Amino acid sequence: MTLRARHLGELDAIRQALREARREREAAEARERERLAREQREQQIFALSVGPIVPMRATSPPVHKPRPQPAARQRERDEAAVMHEAISDEFDAESLLATDDALSYRQPGIGPEVVRKLRRGVWAIQAQLDLHGLRREEARERLNAFLHDAHRAGLRCVRVIHGKGNGSPGREPILKRKVQTWLVQKKDVIAFTQARASDGGTGALLVLLAPRTPQTPRLRIQSAVP
Repeated sequence: MTLRARHLGELDAIRQALREARREREAAEARERERLAREQREQQIFALSVGPIVPMRATSPPVHKPRPQPAARQRERDEAAVMHEAISDEFDAESLLATDDALSYRQPGIGPEVVRKLRRGVWAIQAQLDLHGLRREEARERLNAFLHDAHRAGLRCVRVIHGKGNGSPGREPILKRKVQTWLVQKKDVIAFTQARASDGGTGALLVLLAPRTPQTPRLRIQSAVP
């Protein structure tokens, strides 16, 4: 084979390679045009199916305000009721106390047998309040709240320990007389009497409370007698 023929053969191979490269490039461009046309058709079909699209206006993120804590409405009403039933030091209870050794008390319409049964322990003591060592104002507030809660809890018989007054000036039972004065002002106290020796004797009073009315909600009281 002559040199000229060999060169012609190489040129034919080069031309053939260029033609194949061009066909591949054209085929790739055709595939790309077909892909773009297909995507455009799909977008047109979607737009026709959902209708015109209106972009949303930019809005500020919602502000979450903390939820206010629920107010203890019932507790507020209870405290208001206790203050409304406040007892006074100026009340004269002497005329209401029976002139016996125990200086007992009973509301009008309550027979003397009720006091006798109370003293004998017919009603079991369900709770007690110890006022030992308290100042007058604190003792009055404690007694007021205790009787309020005991009545709402449905208790009938409670014991109030006021002490015998041995530590008071002149050994006078000042707190005992104050407790008697406060008790006679409570409409829920229907009777009280000095406790028996086994229940505290002259240092305590047994108090009989009126029955709880049906509309009064029942509460639990923590001052139960051990």
